[in-house]
Amino acid sequence: MYWIAPVLFILLLLFSAIRVLNEYERGVIFTLGRYTGTKGPGIIFVVPILQRMVRMDLRTIVLDVPTQDVISRDNVSVKVNAVIYFRVVEAAQAVIQVASPFEATSQLAQTTLRSVLGQHELDEMLAHRDKLNVDIQRILDQATDAWGIKVGNVEIKHVDLDETMIRAMAKQAEAERTRRAKVIHAEGEKQAATMLVEAARMLSADPRAMQLRYLQTLADIANDRTSTIVFPLPLDLIKPLIQQGE
Repeated sequence: MYWIAPVLFILLLLFSAIRVLNEYERGVIFTLGRYTGTKGPGIIFVVPILQRMVRMDLRTIVLDVPTQDVISRDNVSVKVNAVIYFRVVEAAQAVIQVASPFEATSQLAQTTLRSVLGQHELDEMLAHRDKLNVDIQRILDQATDAWGIKVGNVEIKHVDLDETMIRAMAKQAEAERTRRAKVIHAEGEKQAATMLVEAARMLSADPRAMQLRYLQTLADIANDRTSTIVFPLPLDLIKPLIQQGE
């Protein structure tokens, strides 16, 4: 029965050497402290005592960037938060090159968010959010490439302003609407004046047209029964019509 203990010890070592990795996992193997390969998915064997495995998840991770205080290029203080989608594409680099890849990506995202947004004015933050998302994603992706991490997407969720700035923007918007209304009114007056000048030119080209217009004006006034209006009718005004009738 003295052989039972060694057999049990060997079986225990064999069972401890078995690792099962899911489809989205990889195992980074270190043999006596040196990197010797990446294994998985499925069943893999790790030599006890001599080898150590670090399990790495390759699925996309959603990282919520905490709210950051940002001062825009036009000296407006805003609070901005964002969400980042990234995943590990090189498990070995994520283990060897950085101690805590997720924490490092989070800290880098916070500093990059403040740096990029600080280079733009408030209007650009509000109107060109898609472009800012692409800029932040590109910078993060380049910085995390050495860590074996791929930043797939960045979305700025909220740009919060204080009440004073909101009121100032409301006044600015109202002033802009008033300016546009005045411009439209002035443009209408300009077009109307141009059309009146053209009409006067056409009427002056033929004296009979002027007399007909005068008579039409008298007819329009005659339809108003609220008052009595007397107009002198010069003979030279209707002389062209009399001559036309002859």
